[in-house]
Amino acid sequence: MDIRDRPSPNFGDRPANTAIDTVVLHYTGMDFARAALDRMCDPAAAVSAHYMVDEDGVVFRLVDEDKRAWHAGVSFWLGATNINDRSVGIEIANPGHEFGYRPFPEAQMASVETLLGDILSRHAIPASRVIGHSDIAPARKQDPGELFDWQRLAKKGLAVWPDKAVDAVDLSGVARMLAGIGYDPDAALKDIVTAFQRRYVPHAVSGEADLRTRSMIAAVAAIKS
Repeated sequence: MDIRDRPSPNFGDRPANTAIDTVVLHYTGMDFARAALDRMCDPAAAVSAHYMVDEDGVVFRLVDEDKRAWHAGVSFWLGATNINDRSVGIEIANPGHEFGYRPFPEAQMASVETLLGDILSRHAIPASRVIGHSDIAPARKQDPGELFDWQRLAKKGLAVWPDKAVDAVDLSGVARMLAGIGYDPDAALKDIVTAFQRRYVPHAVSGEADLRTRSMIAAVAAIKS
């Protein structure tokens, strides 16, 4: 894995005694990777991440992991807000839904895997706490989106994915079970279901809690119980 330093001025100190226990995956959502890199290094933009993985697999290190990068924004996961305080942010170069969303190349995914494995081992972060930006901000974000291969990461122990089918949760229990997985119980249910589908039911992103989605919700909840 080729790691190149491109220091960003956009960071702060983490709160005292706050452990790094989460990794948040994003896509850059801009036409060109270099434009995204420049923006994350522009003080006026006030955004950053710890790393950016280009489509050719090159990894740019922007912010030291012991510092707080500015990538998550208003966010919630498993009862915690201010996810920037406790997370490492990885931007993955991709134009995103606005500028021509496309599959993530093999070289890029291979570097994401290597980088994730290194981060998780150094901070003892469980695979269940590798999450997407849309997971923590379902009303605002779509990334890394339905083309990102979460199942591939899970096979390497770098994310979670159900290994067996379970009975679907009843419609009345969908909101409760999604909150138990980690999603914000105060967010609109359609937004949360959509975010869940982008990750676990990527071929059928509708925002509707159909039978297949409810079965997957129950299966993911079983992993975390």
